[in-house]
Amino acid sequence: MCVTDRPGRLGIRVRIFQLQEGRRIRHQNAPASIVTARATASSQSWKLRRPGPTVLLAHSFFMHRDEKQLRKMKPYPPLATLLAAASLRESGLDVGVFDAMLRRDVAEFEQALDETSPDIVAIVEDNFNFVTKMCTERMREDALAMVDMARSRGCMVVVNGSDAIDHPGRYIGAGADAVVVGEVEPTLKDVAAAWSAGRGARLAEVPGLALPVERPSGIDAAEGGETERSRVRRTAPRPFLDDLDASPLPAWDLVDVAGYREAWTHAHGRLSWNVVTSRGCPYGCNWCAKPIWGRRYAQRSPHGVADELAALRDHVAPDHVWFADDIFGLTPAWIEAFGREVVARDACVPFMMQSRVNLMKERAVAALASAGAEEVWVGVESGAQSVLDAMDKGSTLDQIRSATRNLKAHGIRCCWFVMLGYPGEEWDDILRTRDLIRYEAPDDIGVSVAYPLPGTPFYERVRARVGAQRNWRETDDLVMLFQGAYPSGFYRSVRDLLHAEVASPAGMEGAALEAAWADLAQREGTARLTPSSAAASSTRFTHLTRATRTPAAG
Repeated sequence: MCVTDRPGRLGIRVRIFQLQEGRRIRHQNAPASIVTARATASSQSWKLRRPGPTVLLAHSFFMHRDEKQLRKMKPYPPLATLLAAASLRESGLDVGVFDAMLRRDVAEFEQALDETSPDIVAIVEDNFNFVTKMCTERMREDALAMVDMARSRGCMVVVNGSDAIDHPGRYIGAGADAVVVGEVEPTLKDVAAAWSAGRGARLAEVPGLALPVERPSGIDAAEGGETERSRVRRTAPRPFLDDLDASPLPAWDLVDVAGYREAWTHAHGRLSWNVVTSRGCPYGCNWCAKPIWGRRYAQRSPHGVADELAALRDHVAPDHVWFADDIFGLTPAWIEAFGREVVARDACVPFMMQSRVNLMKERAVAALASAGAEEVWVGVESGAQSVLDAMDKGSTLDQIRSATRNLKAHGIRCCWFVMLGYPGEEWDDILRTRDLIRYEAPDDIGVSVAYPLPGTPFYERVRARVGAQRNWRETDDLVMLFQGAYPSGFYRSVRDLLHAEVASPAGMEGAALEAAWADLAQREGTARLTPSSAAASSTRFTHLTRATRTPAAG
């Protein structure tokens, strides 16, 4: 059994790390916006610079520019960026990280550029963070501004992220020399090696890139213009990494650990940190974009993950861990082995994770409880089986009920992702989702609307109905990007009532909630944008009153 009441080491300012083969030291005089480190031949010679270019890695998610995320105040360091930094540093390069998460805006990135004068700027978005996959308009604007700033200072610029992979011409048109298409670490190492000879190095032989189309001789950049530069060509595809255990640990020392600790403990009383144990998802939900790993699922060994948790305990000392995998622990056997390994290293820490309802069977849930699981988020999406089937979700309502009850029985918080507005969802289906929440009483929910992401079957299905706006401005917009059954405002009302279902007990508040649902039902008919397939739906709004919630469901 995992004991998870080990006290956190609040207030520790981690300055020196013994990681992998060498010593990683945070520069005492570095500006707050950037942390740098020198790769070394030995722990005694860390100041000796190795040959090769200096690389500044960055990402473009500024929490201060997203009101919802700022309000939640749950910042996590850019895990994919730190993994890429560790990989480059392992090659002997001078590496620094500009971590936008705790910064205010791109002006601070500009300051970091001027203070560090890097040869290469690599904008590597955190592909393990859902915000990266969504790519809000503000995040894209900031990324493109950062590309332009680096380019204008003569830096060689490479970009990786979901949006850049979907729209490489947009980033190359803004000034990027290359876009990494797919898994970033091996390709970025090859790019940096090629650029060690200068900007003129040819990248056409480096697999896994999108590059500008070469202009005919006699046509310069000014004549070609932005449209010409935004045309791209792709190099050969790059194979995926085979052995994730062989990768170095994330370069935690290149972010402001003390800053994260202060933000978390002030808002929540403890520090949470992110770890990833796998890459990809083997399931085929037709709205889920998989621009980096596709449907491949690669998993680290249980002992490799436990080793990382032990190192994290010693160097960062978080009080809680978020496993950022799309699916943590695909099999009960892996989870059981993981639990044994963390106990053996005294590395137990309460954790939060994501999974699927069809995987949360008794054996798997018991193993999660033993390993220290505190909270599990599962993709419920809808209380209507017809909607789940239309999504190619591969799950059933019975599995939703069983998973929820299994997790609660083992003392693990069960939280649901809910999606509104999927094509074919009717008013009665929304009420079925409400009723499922009433019956099973999840501990928390996250509500979104169907979001058409390029490269998905769902996107192709609704493409003709997508409007001029293709992305949310911020993560709290809840905007329908295609014409669905109802307008965005109606779905926001549904979202608010679903959250109230989770937050409010039965009684007077329950009566007020029933009245609010009745009012929304009256407005449903006039709000509808598309013909209803259920003529009587506007009058059927009381499938289940809050007073009839089953006691067994909590």
